[in-house]
Amino acid sequence: MTSSTATPAPQTRQVPPLGGFNLTALRLEVRRVLRNRRTLIFILIFPTVFFLLFGLPNKNEQLGGQSAIAYIMISMAVYGAMVGTTSGGAAVAVERSMGWSRQLRLTPLRPVAYVLMKLVTAMVLGLIAVAVVFVVGALSGVRMPAHVWLLSGLAAWLCSLVFAAFGLFMGFLLPSENVMQFVGPLLAVLAAFGGIFVPLEVFSHTLQSIAKFTPVYGVGVIARSPLVGGFTATALANVLIWTALFGIGAMRLFRRDTARV
Repeated sequence: MTSSTATPAPQTRQVPPLGGFNLTALRLEVRRVLRNRRTLIFILIFPTVFFLLFGLPNKNEQLGGQSAIAYIMISMAVYGAMVGTTSGGAAVAVERSMGWSRQLRLTPLRPVAYVLMKLVTAMVLGLIAVAVVFVVGALSGVRMPAHVWLLSGLAAWLCSLVFAAFGLFMGFLLPSENVMQFVGPLLAVLAAFGGIFVPLEVFSHTLQSIAKFTPVYGVGVIARSPLVGGFTATALANVLIWTALFGIGAMRLFRRDTARV
């Protein structure tokens, strides 16, 4: 009598729907970042303080034929969204330091799904930053038509996607102990030379031309355009191109990290 043992067929790892993107993981990720008090202070306190320092003294002034304090409020909302989305994306540096990104290589999670969940989480922080600055602005006497409030707020938030991608890119590029120390001052410099802290009109023609190539330029122009006009295809292209570049770079760096198992 002979017996034979059947060799089990090798099992293939199935890819989950949407590459692993799911609302449960997203909800947990959002709750985790909202428990970080340092992050909340940076996105809630700093932009608000800057608005009060620079906006209130110009409450009765005009800029470009419109209220200067409204112009400054929108600019500070953009800055808050920049800081919030960047810090949300750059949080991946901490996960990298703990080896978490390499552990993900053992799961069927797709890089695009992981990056997308990080981007959505970062955008939540950006939305909070814009909302807080706008609320403080309204309480401080900023008056704008309803459609300007809505369109400027949406533009400041949605266009900050470029900095969510930027944060992810820098988070995968730099070690955790250095990422925010480097990115924080860099954001301030970009904001200064991209027309967020100071209107571009005060710069020389050369600096104005250089500013159009920074990732900040398009966000500021689009967010303020419902108030002062000036929306251009160049500004829109600026946002789209930088978002694509940072997003592609982040996914490539994520694949590089997860390949080291």
